[in-house]
Amino acid sequence: MTIKCLLVNPWIYDFAAYNFWARPLGLLKVAEFLTQFNMKLFFIDCCDSYKIKKYGTGKYKAEVIEKPEILKKIPRKYKKYGISSSEFIEKIKSIKNVDLIFVTSIMSYWWYGVKEAINILREKFKDTPIILGGIYATLYKEHAEKNIDVDFVYEGQVDERLVEVIETLGLKPEKINKKQKYWWQMNFYSEMKYAPLLTSTGCPFRCPYCASSLLSKSFEQSNINEIIDEIEGLYGLGIRDFAFYDDALLYKAESHIKPLLKKIIEKNMKTRFHTPNGLHARFIDRELAYLMKKAGFKTIRLSLETVNIKRQIETGGKVTNEELERAVKYLKEAGFLPNEIGVYIMYGLPGQSLEEVKAGVEFLKKLRVRIHLTEFSPIKGTYYWQEFVKTGIISDDLDPILTNNSIFSEIFAGYSKEELKKLKLDVNNFNLLL
Repeated sequence: MTIKCLLVNPWIYDFAAYNFWARPLGLLKVAEFLTQFNMKLFFIDCCDSYKIKKYGTGKYKAEVIEKPEILKKIPRKYKKYGISSSEFIEKIKSIKNVDLIFVTSIMSYWWYGVKEAINILREKFKDTPIILGGIYATLYKEHAEKNIDVDFVYEGQVDERLVEVIETLGLKPEKINKKQKYWWQMNFYSEMKYAPLLTSTGCPFRCPYCASSLLSKSFEQSNINEIIDEIEGLYGLGIRDFAFYDDALLYKAESHIKPLLKKIIEKNMKTRFHTPNGLHARFIDRELAYLMKKAGFKTIRLSLETVNIKRQIETGGKVTNEELERAVKYLKEAGFLPNEIGVYIMYGLPGQSLEEVKAGVEFLKKLRVRIHLTEFSPIKGTYYWQEFVKTGIISDDLDPILTNNSIFSEIFAGYSKEELKKLKLDVNNFNLLL
């Protein structure tokens, strides 16, 4: 008997959101896994509604919604990003009946959107079991079990454990295919202007602010030929913009990214690559910078976080100021323009003064690169989360909605709002001149 499954990516609930090559890749990987079994898959991405701009990115359709009580004092508009509730209801009505529902959860502070989507699903599919997975479900399992009406909260990445969970819900998955399908072979999206690429799982580093090691227990890089097959398949569908989702794309460059880029260049594909996740500048040498340019990299983001040497060591020792400077030099030598090279610098780290952030901004101005100020917010289970709890800045049972990075530093970092606003304006003006 065929098991009918519905997979849902809920809305973004936030003060601000923009589609920088976002796809619910975890949910799509679940779909790939399920293609081995006697299952028919239906898919709804509530965030698949945006006005396309450069390289497939775009502005989400949005509607202002009422703020939860806990956010009432924040003087900003709160929005639902994606399709309307009525559009969602129409989509689930057209599916009629299903035997099982999978719902993903991405940012933990979007959990109100997850809750609303599941409430609507419960109304329509009263007795259908619902499994909640994803980042929020993994990091905040107890919170999810207490606040979301689902039958099971699944932690971590998809593997054979999922089959056991489905069986406990009274269904009998039977393996009918030896090989999984790729998500992009399932026609989930009527229009695809870009595609995510994940060439590795996990991260070899253990940075005190990052949850990668909590979400993936080990670091593994994929087979180069399999990655090429996926790129070629997507390219054949007309995709030209690809976004790498890796946490450590450049790690072991000699055996991974360099041979991958050489194969892409050999095949003469007119691709454009983007790296919304920060790259490790330490691993960029002259050859890699040249290969990146030749292969079609268009959006480069490097991670610096801070210019404070002591804090660089505390945050994992991934990069020094000299290494970043050298990487920028190689990228420019390879032909990248200043406005194509972006560098992330954090503010709001534990004990970080605004003067330290300003010093980082001045350092990057001298390098003539795009400056990306990124708001720090602690992630449950990480070292910095524990530090905030120990010092009494937050409680361990803090509502995940308050870890939203667009408001966390305003509430907890103690910066002058005027000084921070002035710094952001200064950065924006500098970037416009590049």
